[in-house]
Amino acid sequence: MSILFTPVRVGSVAVPNRFVRSATHDYMADVEGFVTDAHIELYSRLAEGEVGLIISGHAHVQRSGQASPRQMAVFDDRFVAGLARIPAAVHRFPSRVFLQIAHAGRQTKEKLCGCVPVSPSVVYDPVSKVMPRELSADEIRVLIADFVSAGVRAKRAGFDGVQLHAAHGYLLSSFLSPHTNRRTDEWGGPVENRSRVLVEVLRGIKAACGWDFPVIVKLNSTDFLEGGLVLEDAVRVARLIEAEGIDGIEVSGGMAEAGRGSIWAGIRSEDDEGYFVASAARIKQAVHVPIFGLGGIRTLAVAERIVRESRADLVSLSRPLIRDPFLVKRFREGLAAKSECISCGKCLNPRGIRCAELAKKLG
Repeated sequence: MSILFTPVRVGSVAVPNRFVRSATHDYMADVEGFVTDAHIELYSRLAEGEVGLIISGHAHVQRSGQASPRQMAVFDDRFVAGLARIPAAVHRFPSRVFLQIAHAGRQTKEKLCGCVPVSPSVVYDPVSKVMPRELSADEIRVLIADFVSAGVRAKRAGFDGVQLHAAHGYLLSSFLSPHTNRRTDEWGGPVENRSRVLVEVLRGIKAACGWDFPVIVKLNSTDFLEGGLVLEDAVRVARLIEAEGIDGIEVSGGMAEAGRGSIWAGIRSEDDEGYFVASAARIKQAVHVPIFGLGGIRTLAVAERIVRESRADLVSLSRPLIRDPFLVKRFREGLAAKSECISCGKCLNPRGIRCAELAKKLG
């Protein structure tokens, strides 16, 4: 049997195989951020398709942290009942499900988040065309508390764990990056200070939810931006959060401002796949928690080599599972060796994620 279909533990949770549905904003919430029937269909199909660990699209922990229209919310207790429908649907199958919790930071618009977007420092974002305001130290403490409250709500809703979104230029990521964090207080400067918010959030969730409640992180390995986060810093961050009890690290990279995000188009050959796996392997050498490798992985043989060669412990997929939520099951049954996804990125549709090529074929 392929190593990809063997179980693995992420903290206290037994995951039935090595396949992860990487967090993907789905544009399926209602206008207030509540879970809809479309979410239940999406996550039910992924679980029925035998994805071992499903990570939800990002749910914002503060009103000011909304990144996109129709994004799930977790900033208030009134969202818990709706959120609970997702693990209830997933747990009809062996799959596990984590809620990704996030704050957009400066990567939003005032009309969307209802305020002037916030950031560790006043650094203009040329993509969102936002000049953010700097968070005060008191506001940072509130932010940490709101992330912790979001973790508590996820546990109450029945999720198996949470993922902290510390990648792609969102707020936790922007604290880690020296490009967006130019503070001179306890929250800025050396990497230990830039990591402080992430560490405090992790400590808080573990204290509130118990050490057996898994907390993982999506971590940038690089911002692809001069003066931004680099791999050496990411390794140091990984060591710091491992010491504080992190249960797994999904290694990604990029941000909108750099002109190179986490989703690359034109994955045409096996050599193009796994474009963040080398960084994942470097971080894996430095820590002992499970590492998730990602970056345009399409082919069963590539995924198997990544895990067999110990470059990562799990492989994360996004667009291939939009194309076919049953891909993992078809891999296991020998009915597919590669996803039919062409990496066009047109699946990230504001009317709800769906494969554009498949929709075209079906008329």
